[in-house]
Amino acid sequence: MFPESRHTGEPIWRHRPDATGALAGVRIVDLSRVLAGPLCTQMLADHGADVIKIEPPFGDETRQLGPPFDEEGVAAYFNAVNRGKRALSLNLAAPEDRRALLVLLEEADVLIENFLPGTMEKWQLGYESVLAPRFPRLIHCSISGFGDSGPCGGQPGYDAVLQAMCGLMSINGTPQSGPTRIGIPIVDHLTGYAAMNGIIMALYHRERTGRAQRVETTLFDTALSLLVPHAANWMQSGKTPQLLGSAHPNIAPYDSFQAKDGAVFLGILNDAQFAKFCACIDRPALASDARFKSNAARLVHRDALRTEIEAAFAGREKAGLCQRLMDEGIPAAPVNTVPEALNHPHARHRGMLVERPGYRGLGVPIRLHGSPGEPGNNPPRFNQNNEIKKSALRPEGERQP
Repeated sequence: MFPESRHTGEPIWRHRPDATGALAGVRIVDLSRVLAGPLCTQMLADHGADVIKIEPPFGDETRQLGPPFDEEGVAAYFNAVNRGKRALSLNLAAPEDRRALLVLLEEADVLIENFLPGTMEKWQLGYESVLAPRFPRLIHCSISGFGDSGPCGGQPGYDAVLQAMCGLMSINGTPQSGPTRIGIPIVDHLTGYAAMNGIIMALYHRERTGRAQRVETTLFDTALSLLVPHAANWMQSGKTPQLLGSAHPNIAPYDSFQAKDGAVFLGILNDAQFAKFCACIDRPALASDARFKSNAARLVHRDALRTEIEAAFAGREKAGLCQRLMDEGIPAAPVNTVPEALNHPHARHRGMLVERPGYRGLGVPIRLHGSPGEPGNNPPRFNQNNEIKKSALRPEGERQP
């Protein structure tokens, strides 16, 4: 699937000779910064890809987005999405540094970047005009806010701005709080997954056809794709979705409820689960109450249902209550803090908390049982692997292993 080096003894793409993940042998040049692109390439690195992260002279902005900072002064934010990579700095406005990049691309499988549309062309690195003819097996993944055409084409995109623009904030929050940003950069995060999926599909297509292609993802498209089921509800009913707090627009009870010592989230999907739930909390009559006999009725009477449920929860502690409900097959969980979630015994059982000298991070969420990935090496220091540039700029005959 991946061609042998044309430079005998060339060490640049020999960083992970023992990688065993599903993507072992895939070589990626990562020009992206901040979150969506770096998260994408970290996930690819976790599954064996060899990723060279190229930063501008001022570095990836997330190195400075703290506190907190590690003992070397690097923000935890950067470390969260950059493990498993090598790093060097190139100024792509400089011809010599562009030449070093082109040497790396001779044997790369994927180039990923998240510059404003037109930036690569400004540097004489456009995909259609330069890269595709010169490197016919190179897959180019571009991540941008809005793409390069249309009313918003070429404009910068940021997660929270897209949450606001694409309706996500309008359905997150309560009438008291007003529209609220979702507490994680969910648009960036999902765009990183979309880019990863696009790259893998393009690699598969190249394997079957021999043809590479450009992969494009935008924060705008990704944000709109998150509007499930709210977009479908509006398309069918014509009613604008409203703020519901933690509640679900189509299901009840599917919300957070107050117990004696904190909040519990219930996720009851159907009438049979609701009847079992009512028996479990010693309120079996609720299941036959006309207001609550069907999901549609429960949605109409959700406020009355909340009153009944919280009255039943008032004397119960959340841990014991949730355990009993889950034992009966009723989806329920205490509303945990981040430390409580990461210290949960099941998080450790699943390997979702990585702890080793000099690094703590989240585990690998995608499990392949035949070719498992693993968390890559600790995140690189700025320009840690500058020898890559030096090697790339040496005349081909002078490159040594």
